[in-house]
Amino acid sequence: MTAECPVDVAFTRRLPKIELHAHLTGSISRDCLHDIWKTKKVQDPELDLADPLVAIPHGKVDYDITTFFPLFSSYIYKLCSDLPSIEYSTQAVLRDFQSDGVVYVELRTTPRAIPGMGVTKDHYVKTVLDVLRAHTDNSENTMRAFLILSIDRRNSTAEAEEVVDLAVKYQSAGVVGLDLCGDPAKGDVGIFAHSFARAKAAGLKITLHFAESETSASDLELQTLLSWKPDRLGHVIHVKEEFRRMIEQQNIGVELCLSCNVHAKMITGTYSDHHFGMWRHSKVPVALSTDDVGVFCSPLSQEYYLAAQHFGLRRSEIRALCERAVESIFTGPYEHMRLIKLYAGWDGWEV
Repeated sequence: MTAECPVDVAFTRRLPKIELHAHLTGSISRDCLHDIWKTKKVQDPELDLADPLVAIPHGKVDYDITTFFPLFSSYIYKLCSDLPSIEYSTQAVLRDFQSDGVVYVELRTTPRAIPGMGVTKDHYVKTVLDVLRAHTDNSENTMRAFLILSIDRRNSTAEAEEVVDLAVKYQSAGVVGLDLCGDPAKGDVGIFAHSFARAKAAGLKITLHFAESETSASDLELQTLLSWKPDRLGHVIHVKEEFRRMIEQQNIGVELCLSCNVHAKMITGTYSDHHFGMWRHSKVPVALSTDDVGVFCSPLSQEYYLAAQHFGLRRSEIRALCERAVESIFTGPYEHMRLIKLYAGWDGWEV
């Protein structure tokens, strides 16, 4: 029996990858933000916003749960503050994922209104979807892109219902699911039960940020979230054994983000201590994901390489991970079959 070839960076870059937990705005690279900043500085020399390469210098990845969310509200949203910058940054995000070997992506975003620019949440969603559809419809592109709309934990019930309205409206245009996200220390998730039930009834899939921090991992919250019958769960860090069993029994896919969890100190220890080590031996689909590659600067190919290095994964084990993750994508049989065929025919498993 011949030994398997090692899992090196060249292998993980070539590997056809599925990205299921990527926040659109958090995936914008610093170079892209710099380009937008330069354009806006020309248009408005008085622009009171520092160059992104100074404000968020290359190599800075030590954002924790306290400093992470203000980065968006006080900086990134102020740069991506009109439809041209949203369109430009979305195109750049798609290019970056594709160039890293991603063949299927479900981006997620919270619908934003920008009243000062006359932009409604509907305008925002439509603009993002138009970019995703143009990319997917281009036969030269190897990656297919779809959209998940997010309800923020800080939203009111009315705002949550508005997100569901938009998801249902644009379901035929590429919206495939609904997400619960936001600062885990904020909000009462119980108020969103009707919104997620309505999305489920409309045929939308559901993914939830789950036990992301100790403050959002009470028995009551986790029981509430699981009662919504989610299709996938993100992070799943602070999870008791009884909830792990429920997740396995219901075969709920998990989206695991190694670098984000390590850099933001969401877990105790380092990569080798990550709960990926436990979930990879479970029966559920496990999707390695980036979360916010623009912030934590670890593309999906690097996440696979880190997983291989710290958990001794062989190429055959990575293949099994990838093929199992296909089970939890939010699109229909066409994409499912495309990905299964792609993995079956890929020439890199034993090269």
